[in-house]
Amino acid sequence: MIRNFSDHAANERTFLAWVRTAIAVMAFGFLVARFNLFLKIAAQSLAGSGRMMAVPGGGFGGVAGVVLIVAGTVMVAIAAIRFIRTERAIDSAEPSAEGAHVDLALAALMVVLGIALVLYLGHTLLAAL
Repeated sequence: MIRNFSDHAANERTFLAWVRTAIAVMAFGFLVARFNLFLKIAAQSLAGSGRMMAVPGGGFGGVAGVVLIVAGTVMVAIAAIRFIRTERAIDSAEPSAEGAHVDLALAALMVVLGIALVLYLGHTLLAAL
């Protein structure tokens, strides 16, 4: 029988939750980047047919998509490091308390990106009116 099995199982579930979240963030980043590319191609297509259409915001959507993909990749790396550290702490006899500075920094980055995407979408929708 594995010593502290329930703690190790909880650690693994937490790791997998982090990985699922990171995959979702990367997929959303890919979607944002691809949609921005679609808008640029649509604008060029309409310009070729005689109608001028500018894509507001320029390349912000592409940059935001890449940043989200990088953030998701960083989340996987952080999840792996936390998984290993927690696994060692579970097996260790001495108690330890880890800080959550990296988690808070990552959450702050996601909030800033979310606000930036809302502002970008609002700007795009208002410019289309």
